[in-house]
Amino acid sequence: MTKFAQGNDGVRIAYEIVGQGEPIVLVHGFASDRVQNWRAPGWYQTLTAAGRRVIALDCRGHGESDKPHTSDAYGDRMVDDVALVMADAGVSSADIMGYSMGGMLTMGLMMRHPERVRRAIIAGVGVTYFREAGIRRHAIADALTASDPSTLTDPVQKQFRLFAGQAGKDLAALAACMRAERTVYPREQIAGWKVNVLVVCGEKDILTGSPDGLANAFPNGRAVTVLGRDHMTAVGDKVYKQAVLDFLAA
Repeated sequence: MTKFAQGNDGVRIAYEIVGQGEPIVLVHGFASDRVQNWRAPGWYQTLTAAGRRVIALDCRGHGESDKPHTSDAYGDRMVDDVALVMADAGVSSADIMGYSMGGMLTMGLMMRHPERVRRAIIAGVGVTYFREAGIRRHAIADALTASDPSTLTDPVQKQFRLFAGQAGKDLAALAACMRAERTVYPREQIAGWKVNVLVVCGEKDILTGSPDGLANAFPNGRAVTVLGRDHMTAVGDKVYKQAVLDFLAA
């Protein structure tokens, strides 16, 4: 059953709770939602079968959450939304797993709300995190708002437009989300994060690069590469799932 937590700016954030046991919070990737990123690929079943209570949210601009069309409604507000949902669910701290954009939001949560994070799983984010440029984000936003997507020639722009253009998704909200400024934390700050961190990327993920380059920046980071997978196909891979179960059981 969908629940809603409301931020101080009035935006409602949708989430659901499935299973019993120690909580794990799931934060999906850009232009996805909790169903597409987590439920459909079998993550709910995997985690609840391992005795975990899943708390999965739809980030603002996505899924059943409200979808503002202005960039100032996004950025680091999305990090605070994760903490908001945890508070609404009565969870003071938990293991957090984010994919792609959700992985970046998980890193933001570690900085802005460190008391909320027991351990972190950052998937679909690799060494390119440190050289993430606003130019790429703005190029993707331009692709989402292009009146004729057939004119797009850049493969990354085409990929994001195709994915974000699926039925039920709000291109204007997603473009606003992509244009928003977000905090990217330097290696010096990441070096102070003492929690255990698992970083997972697909071997063929050209968006992320190697997981090792990010995992090595954490004092207690571990990297796993999912062979033969790219950014889209690593999400439900059994190697990724087993790596997470092993990490949580350690």
